[in-house]
Amino acid sequence: MANQSLQLVLVTEDPYNAETPLSALLNEVTPLDLVYVRDHFDIPQLDATKWSLDVNGAVEKPFSISYAELQALETKTLAVTLECAGNGRIQMDPLPKGTPWGYGAVSIVEFTGTPLFNVLKMAGISDRAVEVLFRGADRGEVEPGRNEWFARSLKIDMALNSDTLLVWEMNGKPLTPKHGHPMRLVVPGWYGMASVKWLTQVTLLTEPFSGFFQNEHYVYLDDEGTREGDPVQHIRTRSLIVSPVDGAVLSKGELDVIEGIAWSGYGPIAQVDVSVDRGDSWLEAELVPPSYPHGVQRWRFKWSSQTPGRHTVLSRATDALGNLQPASQRWNRLGYGNNGPHVVVVSIQ
Repeated sequence: MANQSLQLVLVTEDPYNAETPLSALLNEVTPLDLVYVRDHFDIPQLDATKWSLDVNGAVEKPFSISYAELQALETKTLAVTLECAGNGRIQMDPLPKGTPWGYGAVSIVEFTGTPLFNVLKMAGISDRAVEVLFRGADRGEVEPGRNEWFARSLKIDMALNSDTLLVWEMNGKPLTPKHGHPMRLVVPGWYGMASVKWLTQVTLLTEPFSGFFQNEHYVYLDDEGTREGDPVQHIRTRSLIVSPVDGAVLSKGELDVIEGIAWSGYGPIAQVDVSVDRGDSWLEAELVPPSYPHGVQRWRFKWSSQTPGRHTVLSRATDALGNLQPASQRWNRLGYGNNGPHVVVVSIQ
């Protein structure tokens, strides 16, 4: 589809954060200039010809690898649903602190890089290693008088997963500065904070990492049904109504198609249901092939309304493990993982 008039939706200017317009999610892959942007600090400006990745810690052979050397390794391309953990925060009541994301902090991106294990095996992982720490080139003040690098860790088994990638391309083009040029991590199925941008250092740890963005932020606090302090990791089951848009005017009696996308970090989507009466009743939508292991499941629902007036349309998804979107917006103190039903109000005339 064409995107002539579509632009990123600005959320905050400093740091720069912007959403993907929902209608752009009708594309199989989100156009590069419409992929949402999540920054904690200023965007680093790095030169790929001078950049290298340091691999150190609990390894047999610490070393540095250049941009060109990484690109010479085995290449893998994956379509990945990238979603910010704060997506949907603006629907929480009361509104938690943090970036006030609507529903557009999500994009479908085709990433190209090399599996992380190709680099780790070159270093030789010590038997004592329990986690892998990833540090970006971005740093800033997280509270008065306290500056931190953006750094996150993964347990060894996740770091060695064949789909955990070091990537240098998105949608067939080199990463742009706002998306992590020259190199970033991508962890499919996990919220975006795990996919560290502007990567400069990989360190094998013999003890779990306890940094600011690991143990103080990106944890669930006061989240019903979740253990206090549990880390934010896998993407919770979610669906979005992409068309019609909120506020659309439809014609009485005409056959309209409600379209959307659904995804989960726990596995494929098994079912999507749609309600046209504020959730009083639900009908199953049609799942539209193809779907990809780390992409989105597209769906559609045919509806012909004979009743003029305003109609509240909702969608909810269930994944293959039985994880169903909750019936209402979920709340927690830091505003993460809100996967309540998407609501669109349309008028029939």
